[in-house]
Amino acid sequence: MAAEKLFHRPARPAELLIRQVHVLDPRSGIDAPHDVLIRDGQIAELGEPGALTGDSIPPTTPEIEAAGKHLFPAFVDPHVHLRTPGQEYKENIETGTTAAAVGGFCQLIAMPNTSPTIDQVSVLKALTATATEQAVVPTGFLASITIALQGSELTEMAALSDTGALGFTDDGRPVVSAGMLRKALQYQRLAGGVIALHEEDPALSGEGVMHEGAVSARLGVAGIPSISESTFVARDAAIARFEDARVHFQHLSCVESVEALAAARAAGARVSGEATPHHLTLTDEDVLGLDSNFKMNPPLRSESDRQAVIEGLRTGVLECIATDHAPHARHEKEMPFEQAPMGTTGLETSFMAVYTTLVKPGVLPLSLVIERMTAGGALYGLPIPRIATGEAANVVLVDLEREWVVGEGGYASRSQNCCFHGRRLSGVVELTVAAGSVVFASRGAGITTLTEVS
Repeated sequence: MAAEKLFHRPARPAELLIRQVHVLDPRSGIDAPHDVLIRDGQIAELGEPGALTGDSIPPTTPEIEAAGKHLFPAFVDPHVHLRTPGQEYKENIETGTTAAAVGGFCQLIAMPNTSPTIDQVSVLKALTATATEQAVVPTGFLASITIALQGSELTEMAALSDTGALGFTDDGRPVVSAGMLRKALQYQRLAGGVIALHEEDPALSGEGVMHEGAVSARLGVAGIPSISESTFVARDAAIARFEDARVHFQHLSCVESVEALAAARAAGARVSGEATPHHLTLTDEDVLGLDSNFKMNPPLRSESDRQAVIEGLRTGVLECIATDHAPHARHEKEMPFEQAPMGTTGLETSFMAVYTTLVKPGVLPLSLVIERMTAGGALYGLPIPRIATGEAANVVLVDLEREWVVGEGGYASRSQNCCFHGRRLSGVVELTVAAGSVVFASRGAGITTLTEVS
């Protein structure tokens, strides 16, 4: 089962009573105040506020008075870079998963563009062993499609799948050769697992460092046209349909890509797509100051592109939200814009950025955002977090009324290259329970006996 391919360090099962909290779980059909009892790491009871009393609740059970706050299924991120092995000066398993806990996540899927690349069974075995010792939040891994991400030789996908890989991607680089991608999709039938694709035509991207458009022209810097992404989406969706293969498109960013994905799905292709918080909330106008925290790949695009991504998320053409959490060390990002590496962190700000920019103004309903924030793992066969009796406790307690300034109190991530740095966001995570254990509790959570659940 795919759930067996999630790895994390042992933790004490939670015993916790959350009172008078507004529970919102669109899949369970709950949108109302409840008392929620977590016992031995499972959701034991749900009841009307004040209804959970009696012998079923041991007197030593820690309690949270959560009137006015919200309890959601904890979030799932199918696209993160944890930089282990080999780039631990940027991030490691422990710091990255701690940042995830702070952001309200209960599952992560990490990318293979590490040093060395996750392209060998021995590398994957060592990585899963490390996660079993260090991961705060259950974490799964994708192996690479090709050796060293070079696009010229397939990895032993079946052996990697048997060792624990949830799927395969060359994320960070596209599979340029259509023939190589076709071979990979054919091999996928034997290996299992989803193939996820970073879509970019290097011949069209060239030396570009931001979206090609009016802003890049104004700044006098080389741009990356949107067709660099969308032409590969259309091509690879066609190959996937021809091979009846399961393909997931990562971090789509423009009108043409959303249209190509929608057309492929309508034609019967088994394809899916994801959106990032930064492509949902920012545009190339934010790059005018040449702050390298706004340099990412794919780049921030035009307002019309942003609106297309929002609409794709609304309609379900884009099935999930993924951060593409990409930490870089300070000295790497403190370079001239053209020379700085691409990427932004996002685990600590993902829900809050989307909530502040899209939910509060009424652009998207909160229930839809929660559904998309929890859907990413299912693309790889992982269980979807649900708030229901008998389910493992994977929940996040959020105070939607509280505001905070990103980075003002530092970051749990080892790196600080966040594109939302300095912004005031609404929504503060006060408690995260993942795989039945408390993995994060803020002082504001109000647990009466925190030491009992630490």
